[in-house]
Amino acid sequence: MPESDLLDSKSLPVEELRNRVDLTSLDFETTADLEPLRGTIGQERALEALELGLDMKASGFNIYAAGPVGTGRNTTVLTLARRAAGEEPVPGDWCYVHNFENSDEPTAIELPPGKARELQDDMDAFARDCQSAIQEAFEGEKFEQQRNDIRQQLQQQRNERLNELREEARELDHAVEITPAGIAAVPLVDGEPVSQEEFGRLDEEKQDELRRKGQKVQQMASETISEIRQLEQEAKERVQELDQEVGLFAVGHIIQRLAEKYSDLPEVVEHLKAVKDDIIENIEVFKQAGQQTEGPLAGLRAQMQQHVFNRYRVNVIVDNSALDGAPVVDERNPTYYNLFGQVEFRAQMGGMVTDFTLLRSGAVHRANGGYLVLQVLDVLRNPFSWDGLKRVIRTGEVKIENAWERYHPTPAATLEPGPIPVGLTVVLVGSPLLYSLLYMLDEDFRRLFKIKADFDVDMELTNQHLEQYAAFVTARCEEGDLPPFTREAAARLIEHGARLAEHQGRLSTQFLYVADVIAEAGHKARAVDAEQVSVEHVTAAINGRRYRSRMLQDRVQRLIHEGQLIIDTEGAEPGQVNGLAIADLGDYRFGRPTRITSVTSVGRAGVVNIERESKLSGNIHDKGVLILTGYLARLFGQDKPLSLTARLCFEQSYAGVEGDSASCAELCALISTLADVPLRQDIAVTGSVNQRGQVQPIGGVNEKIEGFFEVCREAGLTGLQGVLIPARNVQNLMLNEEVLRAAEKGDFHVWAVDTVEEAIEILTGTPAGQRQQDGSFPEDTVYGRADRRLSEMVDVLREYGPAVGGGEREGDPEEK
Repeated sequence: MPESDLLDSKSLPVEELRNRVDLTSLDFETTADLEPLRGTIGQERALEALELGLDMKASGFNIYAAGPVGTGRNTTVLTLARRAAGEEPVPGDWCYVHNFENSDEPTAIELPPGKARELQDDMDAFARDCQSAIQEAFEGEKFEQQRNDIRQQLQQQRNERLNELREEARELDHAVEITPAGIAAVPLVDGEPVSQEEFGRLDEEKQDELRRKGQKVQQMASETISEIRQLEQEAKERVQELDQEVGLFAVGHIIQRLAEKYSDLPEVVEHLKAVKDDIIENIEVFKQAGQQTEGPLAGLRAQMQQHVFNRYRVNVIVDNSALDGAPVVDERNPTYYNLFGQVEFRAQMGGMVTDFTLLRSGAVHRANGGYLVLQVLDVLRNPFSWDGLKRVIRTGEVKIENAWERYHPTPAATLEPGPIPVGLTVVLVGSPLLYSLLYMLDEDFRRLFKIKADFDVDMELTNQHLEQYAAFVTARCEEGDLPPFTREAAARLIEHGARLAEHQGRLSTQFLYVADVIAEAGHKARAVDAEQVSVEHVTAAINGRRYRSRMLQDRVQRLIHEGQLIIDTEGAEPGQVNGLAIADLGDYRFGRPTRITSVTSVGRAGVVNIERESKLSGNIHDKGVLILTGYLARLFGQDKPLSLTARLCFEQSYAGVEGDSASCAELCALISTLADVPLRQDIAVTGSVNQRGQVQPIGGVNEKIEGFFEVCREAGLTGLQGVLIPARNVQNLMLNEEVLRAAEKGDFHVWAVDTVEEAIEILTGTPAGQRQQDGSFPEDTVYGRADRRLSEMVDVLREYGPAVGGGEREGDPEEK
């Protein structure tokens, strides 16, 4: 049988290169015949965890929804949270009011849903009503008459005391004069006041007598002044009592009405009592509120009045009046202040001031009694947010405070609002990597987030999931107002889902990328006024996405075609093989052929990885090369020492090399060098290998095959070219239509192997060889030639000594 026929008989049939969706399994003509998908598919494990976490209210049973982007984490979390919230009662409102005992510590009050805003409106109206009622009461004639009576009574009492003083002074030969400095006693002689000069001409005895009487008069004057001051104080207190009585009469019925309305809320009733007492104490402010003031202090007086009026207001920070169940808050900008609220300030008289009306709530306040959904990466990026969130969950309360104040070089006095009890379920959405890091590095995390909802990237391909996939297409078409998909177009999209999953028996659950294709295919259909989305539109959308992202791949292909990157697709060479690598650009990845070469010589260095020596090799690639040494030792080192130096190199590779998917190709190149048997250059090789020679599966098999196919297509398909892959990767094949057509024509092949021996036989056309009973290999096999060459190397080394091969490789524990 010719070599081409032999190889063709071993290559995979076209049916195994891609899983075609059976159209008979799709029971519809277009997706318009189906009900749109409601809910999440393929995430049973995550759904069970979410339902448990949303239902449990025990301490620490918060949720971490882990999964890659596009798996529907956020949509699923919000949908289930809103469903659970709809079955729960609406939590109460929260507001802050002035603390009349300590104005720096506003008081938090919980109210039934909708009552906070009602109380706020009532208190605003109350302040206005009180102001007008008090002004009206104090402008009445009765009040003025009562004040005048007090003043007149005071004046009468003052006059009586002064008249009594005058009479008593006259009996002591003195008169009393009222001066700005007080009461002065003037001596009298024969009933007439005497001057200082006249007083000096009196005899000594008369002077002494008048002086004694003057001292008594002065003492009586002091007592009279004290009595008058006492009368004035009593009158002032009577005026104040009158003001308070009038004020209480004016506002008492208003407060009583509010107290009766909120009688079932003890905290509100207690607050109203404090308001009443404060109004009575500040009655003068209400009296002056309606007066027109002018001058430089008018603005300051107005601000002081407004400050007093603000004390009776209500600051609503949580209003749940519009809810039908528990709140669900999805906070996408979780700064510290957005989560926990803040104390704001306003400018006043060249400075910054604040009061309880400037307290602002955060997402935690709004989500209290319900569910708070956060993106964990955003929380970790914002200073203080993560620590603040853990503190809220641990303590069960939230306190509004400005986090940055503690780091301010000149701390300013601010408010310390009373804490609010918190009962909510926190759902963090993030990647599995962040979950692992937090679990290992943050001891609080494992105590506070005990529910992990793991979102998978794929699901089993079943008839039920096929129907749900098609129903998902229906939902997206309705949401985007797109034409319906035909059955063939839906099948093509489902096959694209299997390609994304890299498995013939599974479908991708990263619906973000599937939805993007749906949107583009619908756009292309609508652009040509098509009533339905056809398979051509879906294919064009998929190819269009690839084309927009494959600029680097096209550049690599051009360099290969121009001979700048040397890749042979014909002929055979010993110690040289085409390996396949993956270039991952994030949104797009492609397979890139690369030449791997091997050179062997007599020596003690063993297998030398040139990439490692040049510090271009990753740890996994280093491990793969070391495995080759183990395989050679098991195969050829049982009856003799391996005395060789073998150098492996990725030619024209100037960046790092990582992974072990090239270890099968490297081993084939190495054995080819030892056996001096050429390897076919029209075949590329990918696959990992273990020390027993088994070829292990690798990732990116479709991209690798398609990458080498494009190189062969540009060079010219000969009918002999193809790719050699691990047999365990056959289930991952979902190749594109161009490769399938070439394979169907026999222009391109895919071979699947389980062992290195099978790979060597395909690459060389020569049996690999099996160890015979005497421990040797047949001479006409690849292993027989390699074993013979290794034996010759041992003889050379014994004859010429350690100098052969250039000595040891640094770091190898070889004996000297």
